[in-house]
Parts: sequence; structure tokens; C-alpha cells
Amino acid sequence: MEFPEDFNQLELLNSHGHLIPRGASSLWTGSKDEDDDEDITEEVEHDEEWYLEKEERLKDKPKEFILWAAENNRLSTLQRLLAADSSLVHCYDEDGYTPLHRAAYSGHVDIVAALLAAGSRSNPRTVDGWTPLHSACRWSHVAVASLLLQRGAELNAQTNGGLTPLHLAASHTSSSKTDSAHTLELLLCQRHLKPGLRSSSGETAGEVARRSGPHHFLFEMVEDCVNVIPMS
Repeated sequence: MEFPEDFNQLELLNSHGHLIPRGASSLWTGSKDEDDDEDITEEVEHDEEWYLEKEERLKDKPKEFILWAAENNRLSTLQRLLAADSSLVHCYDEDGYTPLHRAAYSGHVDIVAALLAAGSRSNPRTVDGWTPLHSACRWSHVAVASLLLQRGAELNAQTNGGLTPLHLAASHTSSSKTDSAHTLELLLCQRHLKPGLRSSSGETAGEVARRSGPHHFLFEMVEDCVNVIPMS
């Protein structure tokens, strides 16, 4: 699929966001109309027998196995795989998603912590230039985003289309989802944030927030202030 140079990647995310991996729902194949409300994401629940059967099928495919374990919050399984082969922490799928990416977009804090402790890099890139922090902020996983920032995640990283974690947090907010606002607050209070970075379509995250979310007022936190105290 070809796009003009000035196409808006955020609009593409709004129309095709259901194709981006996001935990158990990444395999969802519903229609576009059914996916319009991205804040309502029903994850399929499985019993332990289902997980054990899946693990049995993947036991001879360690790379696929650890990616699956990271996405599905199988901490003991992941630790066992890393104990057998520590290099698995750096593996990735055909789109460049590492175990850390999968844990980040699924919101699994314990898995993220285990992967970082096992030597995972904080800023691996997918083929589209996404870091785990981009993934966490896209899905409003504030606890994961906080942990990644503490462990050296690049706050102002830009995707191939110029999107920062702040762009993604600003474009996927909801007045009914408190973690949306909390994710924005987390990013906006970071000392080294560069809120003026523009995407390939020319928008700052603040401009995105003003047209697409209910929390644009939070960007007042990073607006230049006027000093009204008279100089003596």
C-alpha cells in the first residue's frame, strides 16, 4: 500500500489501529465498524489447561514461545526459557516486536521488569520504528511506561513517521479511561520532554490532543509561562 508523503499517520492509526498488536486482542478479526470504539477491548479469557496446551505446542520453538509468553503474562514460563537461553531476551518477530514490546503493549509490568532484569535493551525498534515505550503509551499502560522510563526508555523517540510516545498518548485518550490521562500526565511531567516535536504530517502532540482527545488541557503543563511579577 502506498501513501502520499504528507499522509497523516495518526489518522491511519485511527482507521487501522486494530491491526497493531495489542495483547490477546491482536488476533481479533472483527470488522472496522465493530472496532470503532478502541477503548472497549475485550480480551479472551482462557483457563490454565488452554495455556498449558499452547505451551506444549510451542516448546520446540523457543523464539516464538518467549514472544507468546511475554504477551500472555506467563512469568514462570518466560523465566524458565531465559534460564535455558538468555539470548532469547533479544529475539523478535517478523515486524521487529521483541518480548519487551509484547509485554509493553499488553500491559504486563512483571514481565517487563523480568525482561529488563534479564538484559533486554530499553529501546529496541520495530520495522516501523516503534519502541516499547511507544507501545505502552499507545495502549495507556501507565505503569509499564513509568517503569520503562525509569530504566532508560527514550522519552522523545520518534517512529519512522515522526510519532513520539506523547503523540500516541495524546491521540488515543478517553474521558472514561483514567489511565489515558495518567499516561499523558506521566509524559508531560518529564523534565526532558520535547513537546514541540512534529510528526511527518507536521503536528505536535498538543495539536493532536486538541483535535482528538478530552485531555488537551493537560498540555498547559508544558506551555511557556508569562512572568507577571513586576521587575524591581
